Amino acid sequence: MSLEELQSFWAEKIEPDLERSGVDLTERPSYRQVADAGYSGIAYALREHHDMTLTDFLATVGYEEPESSASYQWGIEDESTIDELESYLETLERRRQLATSTVQTKQSRLATYARIYREVHEEANLVDRAADPANESDEIRRALVVFDELNYELGTDASKLRYLSDVGQFYEHLERRAKAAFNPVERIDEEYNWSREEPDNAALTGRQVSRLDDAADSQSEELVVLALCAWGLRRNEVAALHTSQLVLEGDDPHIAFGDERKNGPGTVALIYGTSKLAARIEQLDEDSGWSGYLFPSSRSASGHITGETVQARFQRLAEDAGVRVQGDLPTSKMGRRFWYTTYNQAMKNLRENLDVIAAEQGSSDSSVVMKNYLSEEERRQYRREFMREQLAEVFEG
Repeated sequence: MSLEELQSFWAEKIEPDLERSGVDLTERPSYRQVADAGYSGIAYALREHHDMTLTDFLATVGYEEPESSASYQWGIEDESTIDELESYLETLERRRQLATSTVQTKQSRLATYARIYREVHEEANLVDRAADPANESDEIRRALVVFDELNYELGTDASKLRYLSDVGQFYEHLERRAKAAFNPVERIDEEYNWSREEPDNAALTGRQVSRLDDAADSQSEELVVLALCAWGLRRNEVAALHTSQLVLEGDDPHIAFGDERKNGPGTVALIYGTSKLAARIEQLDEDSGWSGYLFPSSRSASGHITGETVQARFQRLAEDAGVRVQGDLPTSKMGRRFWYTTYNQAMKNLRENLDVIAAEQGSSDSSVVMKNYLSEEERRQYRREFMREQLAEVFEG
């Protein structure tokens, strides 16, 4: 058939059969749905006679949104793989709410892997091969050949590990959807001498945190920045924050976590930002069905958003604010690192102020004053005052 004949055949024959099969044609049908309806040969016809993929063809009959992932040129011919790659990226964008630039970066890495796979193995049938458990040994070998190429082409261990992470997460997605029986790249890093050590513990600067706070245009977004950068919480802790953990009355406002908190005290002092926290609670309390979570989610069984969603919201703010760390969007962990560096600076400022008292007492060590001349309550009060000053300088200019 000519392209025009194929387009007519699609409208007159294939679409009605897809509808009878229960396919929702308000969205672009997948290759698997087309194949299951009895038309798997259309992909071969398009590739051999029209130099098009099924994705390209569907764009000509009304199944492409402007600037959607369907318009992306993967550089491979395997329709099942293209469908699953695009489905995975849609999951990252819609369900995990990753920043657009992050999704595009992952898309580029996955496309590079798929193209090299096609070049060295003639066909990038990643999904079909991973679906059959009998292929596992051979597929691990095939993946190794691809990573041998990447190992040669990429400049740093960090970039090689990022490729491995993105490819591995794609296979994990297939496993969760019961479309892959194994992950062929799960242990590939053990074959290479790639170093996982980070060049440094990169943290956000005060100016960058200020820009993030300025970019926040809702109470929810403001609270994400506060929780990560002003309170030093982990993203999973932010996601699950509940009013039952909050003690806002009295002279010692704090968040209570209990003994289960990982590598840290069971309480976190709310040195800064309690007014915004109270405003968020007041806003949520207007909903009679509110469950008490500060970041509620009606779609989650837990009743609150996930740590990945916190990360995604944080990175969207960073994208809006134009904040980058070493060329990439910052992670939520960098907000926590900002808290640590700010606390260290506050303690340095405190010690410098105590040096005057130490000199009057005939000592060259301010720690002597801290230990011998101030009570524990006074030491805590001074630490909080200096930390509050540091945070106010960042959040209030």
